[in-house]
Amino acid sequence: MSNSFVKAPAQASAKVFFVLGDRIERRARLQGAWLNIFDITVPTGNGTPLHRHASPEVFRIIEGRLTIRRATENGIEELEATAGDIVHIEANQAHAYSNPGPEAAIFSAIVDSEMAEFLETAGSQEAPKATPSTETMERMRAAANAHGITILAA
Repeated sequence: MSNSFVKAPAQASAKVFFVLGDRIERRARLQGAWLNIFDITVPTGNGTPLHRHASPEVFRIIEGRLTIRRATENGIEELEATAGDIVHIEANQAHAYSNPGPEAAIFSAIVDSEMAEFLETAGSQEAPKATPSTETMERMRAAANAHGITILAA
């Protein structure tokens, strides 16, 4: 059995962009495979709308805290996730997250290629200065539709 470890300098491979105010940094993309890892910084009060998609996701909280909402057979459950917690989102499970804390929250998201393509298509190179513009929201909705993501609530 062999162990392999790939060390990529942070600046050499990182691609940074913003989706709905969250700072997203691609940390790894395995060519020819589904695995992608992004570090996501969520400012205070920011988050995603309730949505679902065909791919599962795994979140590992690095700093701060997130409130994560997930649909279950008993309705919407709400979790408070803090540094070190790992949260699994099932394929097609409606979910959302928000940062209720006084400081930014940072988490790693392990996602498939379809979700990675959505994030990169929906993203912009410049950090937003205020509430997302109409153009930004239209780009996000178009990217969501193109990548099989259903926005359930805004």
